Amino acid sequence: MKATMYVEFQGKQLDEKEIVATAKRIWVDNGNKASDLKALKLYIKPEENKVYYIFNEEQYGDFPLGE
Repeated sequence: MKATMYVEFQGKQLDEKEIVATAKRIWVDNGNKASDLKALKLYIKPEENKVYYIFNEEQYGDFPLGE
């Protein structure tokens, strides 16, 4: 089975791959190796226009939804 998840809000549509790719880009842009990212948790809050992330259970942050 193949599943695709979309987040729709305020006339925008984003898919799971875009959101995950943005989080991974933030990880790498902060000087980390892509291979060092072992766990990624994402919390999507359309009402705040934010995605909150946790990298490897220790680094926290957020970015705008639809960045």
